Amino acid sequence: MASPTRRPPESAAGSGLSKRRRSAQIEGSATYQAKRNELLQIAGDVFKEKGFEAATLNDIAARFGTDRAAIYYYFAGKEEIFQEVFQATAKKVLDENLAEAVRISGLEISAHEKLRMLIRLQITSYEANYPYVYVYIQEDMGKVAFQSTPWAKEMVRKTRRFEGIVTDIIAEGIKNGEFRSDLSVPLVVRTLFGMVNWTHRWFKPGDRKYTAEQTVETFSAIFFDGLRHQD
Repeated sequence: MASPTRRPPESAAGSGLSKRRRSAQIEGSATYQAKRNELLQIAGDVFKEKGFEAATLNDIAARFGTDRAAIYYYFAGKEEIFQEVFQATAKKVLDENLAEAVRISGLEISAHEKLRMLIRLQITSYEANYPYVYVYIQEDMGKVAFQSTPWAKEMVRKTRRFEGIVTDIIAEGIKNGEFRSDLSVPLVVRTLFGMVNWTHRWFKPGDRKYTAEQTVETFSAIFFDGLRHQD
């Protein structure tokens, strides 16, 4: 668990800065919200690069072009920034991906085609929502301050639902003879998610080294060649 975030004296409960922050958030001026959103974007980049525990408010402030104390005008501390980055973004992405996974699972197509579509869904979603989803993936939920909150529990529940859809599709493919039956289904599922989620270590949209399409094609070839039923 990260050490409690140090705060400047005026950020204590009931202080003038805390009151100003609350008032600014309630009033919601366009300028204040724009700066706050910019700070969230920058914090997401810093968390992605350094990880939640290693990242400091000084790191975020330096990237934002201000000093540490100014951060408290927008947020109470690092934990609050981290929560807002993901409560707004990761939940939206997971909801969208889960809805699409449900749709794909109900299509009248082969299990192979369904899984390929799900691989594409995840990679393109990670690309479109970089770096937020990758930070969520790389952080151990047991180490963050909000691990027992309703939001965190909901995220875990929906993630398991997504994994359940993949499990059912693989079982469907085995049943209809598309996939080999000598492999453990849970282990196949872990292999697939391990392969896809590990991209947080090296995939960066726009670097031109590996595109999302190249990644989808390569992963699909490797995964399905190994899973294909041998006649």
